Amino acid sequence: MHYCINFLLLLKLINSESHTMSEPVLSLKNASIYQRENLILSDVNVEVNKGDFVYLIGKTGTGKSSFMKTLYGDIPLIEGEGSIVDFDLSTLKENQIPFLRRKLGIVFQDFKLLNDRTVKDNLLFVLKATGWTDQKAMDSKIDNVLDKVGMKTKDFKFPYQLSGGEQQRIAIARALLNDPELILADEPTGNLDPQTSVEVMEVLQDINKNGNTILMATHDYALLLKYPSKTLKCEGNKVFEVVQRKG
Repeated sequence: MHYCINFLLLLKLINSESHTMSEPVLSLKNASIYQRENLILSDVNVEVNKGDFVYLIGKTGTGKSSFMKTLYGDIPLIEGEGSIVDFDLSTLKENQIPFLRRKLGIVFQDFKLLNDRTVKDNLLFVLKATGWTDQKAMDSKIDNVLDKVGMKTKDFKFPYQLSGGEQQRIAIARALLNDPELILADEPTGNLDPQTSVEVMEVLQDINKNGNTILMATHDYALLLKYPSKTLKCEGNKVFEVVQRKG
C-alpha cells in the first residue's frame, strides 16, 4: 500500500512537471491581424510553449512584422482570441501595454540603443523606467545580463564604439533585464554579416537552453539549417507550421 501511494505521488509529480513544461506563453486562436483596414493575416492559430525556440519565417511583406507588433501591443488584435504572458490581446487597453512589455523581452533588427550614453547607462535607463530603485540590485542585474551575452567588460563603452554584433548582444542583454517570460526577436541578425549572425545566434541558443522562451522572426535560412527548431511561416495571408527537411 505504501509503495502504491508513493507510485501515485510520483505519477502526479511527473504529470504536473510535464504540464508545466507545455504551458503556453503565447496562444492565438482564429485570429486575424490588420494594419488599419488592410487584412494582413487571417485565421491564425499558433501556440508557443514555455521553453520553446520558435522561428517565424516568410518573405518581406508577408506579415512577420505585423504579427510581432500585434504580440507586443503595437497593433490591436480586433478579431479572434489571443493571449500572451497572461495578457488578453483582444481586450488589451492602452494603459496595460507597458506592463505587457515588462513581461516580454523585445530585440529589434536595428538595436535601438541610445548613442549618448554608455552600455551600462543604456541598461540602467531601462531598469529605472521599469521601477527599479536599488542601485546595488541594478548593478548586480546589469553585470548578470552582460555576462550572459559575453559583454561584461564592455559596460563603459558607448554603442558607437561597438561592432554591430556587439550592439546586438547589448540589445539582447537589455531584453533580459526584467526576466521576461517570452523574448520576441524581430530579425535580430538582419543587419549583421553571416559570421556575426552565427555568434548572435549562439547567444540566443544559450539563453534558450537556460530556460528562456524565444520567438524569432528571420529571413536568414542558413540559421534555420544550422539550428533547426519549430518553424512558423507567413505566406498567402496565413501562418502555418513547416517541417524542416533533414540533410
